[in-house]
Amino acid sequence: MITLIAETMTGVFSPPFRRKEFFQQLYFVANKSLIIILFCVSFAAIVTILESSFHMKLVIQNDSMVPGFAALLILRELGAILTALLLTSRVGAGYASEVGTMQITEQVDAFKMLGIDPVNYLVVPRFLACVLGCMMLTIIANMTCIFSAIIVSQQYLGYTPSMFLTSMDRFVQFQDMVFAAIKGACFGGVIPIVACYFGFRCQQGAEGVGRATTNTVVVASIAIIVIDFILSYTFSYLY
Repeated sequence: MITLIAETMTGVFSPPFRRKEFFQQLYFVANKSLIIILFCVSFAAIVTILESSFHMKLVIQNDSMVPGFAALLILRELGAILTALLLTSRVGAGYASEVGTMQITEQVDAFKMLGIDPVNYLVVPRFLACVLGCMMLTIIANMTCIFSAIIVSQQYLGYTPSMFLTSMDRFVQFQDMVFAAIKGACFGGVIPIVACYFGFRCQQGAEGVGRATTNTVVVASIAIIVIDFILSYTFSYLY
């Protein structure tokens, strides 16, 4: 894994730069995942608002701080982590099965015989596409979450959009969005590295491809959770 990470980071700055493959993978990561992510994060934001209001009323008999707390939770954690986990289950599994199939059908060995570096051809474009795509999707998901939270707050809690934004302004800072984008980029970098690692180590047969796909989703999800803790702990000193 460490070797693959080192070779990928070296390949990012080493020619040939495969722009066509990069844009193809970016389309696969960002465009084809957009609707799924927006649908899921919208309902997650709605649940966050309703549950926060219920428990705050239960404890302090007042939910006036719900918009601020919910917006803070959405921007710092919810949007980035949900986007990354959804991409793991969709993009990571797809990459693992694709690279794993290429490995067991000896296409990877064919690249080596032709003098083509498999890491530069397969991993680097996917890595760059996932980093940029996950970062963009995280920002869009955060904006969608905030919009959904505003709608549900107006319909069920009686807060107008201006009241929501005023409360949100007291808690949220611009650097929260910057830190969320950094988290998205880091999470996006994990997915193709883990997927291609297990893809290259894929065993023969359909069972081997299935095992590589399962391991990718499990390991990448765990890695994203751990990295989220590390980044959140680090960013807490920068507020």
